[in-house]
Amino acid sequence: MLDSAAAIVAEHAELERRMTDPEVLADPVLMRKVNKRYAALGPTVAAVNAWQAAQDDLETAQELAADDAGFAEELPALTQQVERSEAKLRTLLLPRDEDDDRDVILEVKAGAGGAEAALFAADLVRMYLRYAEQAGWRASVTDGTESDLGGYTDVRLQIQAKGVMEPGTAPWARLKYEGGVHRVQRVPATESQGRIHTSAVGVLVMPDLDEGDDDEIVFGPNDLKIDVYRSSGPGGQSVNTTDSAVRITHLPTGVVVSCQNEKSQLQNKESAMRVLKARLRQLEQEKKDAEASAARKSQVRNMDRSERIRTYNYPENRIADHRTGYKSYNLDSVLDGDLAAVIDSAVQADEAARMAAVAAGSSE
Repeated sequence: MLDSAAAIVAEHAELERRMTDPEVLADPVLMRKVNKRYAALGPTVAAVNAWQAAQDDLETAQELAADDAGFAEELPALTQQVERSEAKLRTLLLPRDEDDDRDVILEVKAGAGGAEAALFAADLVRMYLRYAEQAGWRASVTDGTESDLGGYTDVRLQIQAKGVMEPGTAPWARLKYEGGVHRVQRVPATESQGRIHTSAVGVLVMPDLDEGDDDEIVFGPNDLKIDVYRSSGPGGQSVNTTDSAVRITHLPTGVVVSCQNEKSQLQNKESAMRVLKARLRQLEQEKKDAEASAARKSQVRNMDRSERIRTYNYPENRIADHRTGYKSYNLDSVLDGDLAAVIDSAVQADEAARMAAVAAGSSE
């Protein structure tokens, strides 16, 4: 632990030096990256300093305890402080997801259940928007197709942090566990006999690439097919009188992205390209995870979009996460954005799995 802690302290100091480097100051994209990394390491450096201070206090008290009973009485409390500081530092030193500081693009798609699934998709969108508001993030619906009854057959959200977030509190660090199939059990509004139906909605969460980071996604001259068309709302009624909507097809993979909610064709194209790059990067990550499944970092968050991760049972007001065993009977408040405890269960299970992996590796 000392070796990795020392390396982080040294990197933090180097980043602080680079923040005054004229070459870094002259490059806004690079300066933003340096600032972001510096801020991300700050809590870990603070934890290292707190742990070292606690160690020093304990050692001093141990030296003086032989001659002063007052110091001897302080030893249990100082020992506990060292243990708490060490536990916090070990958690912060766990191998981190390189995307944890990123914003996210979150897509919700109605699955089995027809109109009822589309209505539940809208409920999930509202839940994520409310949760983002509680977390202090910016969130907006950037594109979507509404169903006839007011739900969504598919919808895309962009969720962004405001400023630099503490480690583990940025949108991706929290929402990455939401990807998968969400199952709902309730009496549909269209059901006249009061029978409970089961419907499903798919959620895909992708890290949003920062400016300057998306250059890792390179397109060949014939990789993209770009179509423009008129935006339309529910029922096919014309919303715009110009061809402002954009559909981009990545021919090598068949990935298709469309955007029509922005005001201009250029804005829609930029938005669609941003999503396309995020999807292609996600596909590449899925491929890597599949190839290294035995060494997957997280046992809680995998990239299988078909995995059923959670059930929302309306008659019992119950929500259950099938990966962590979390269960509570406050579904109404969860759907109103009180999602923190559900996500915390995934974060804690993930941390426990990574700690076990680190311990197993160190014992070999």
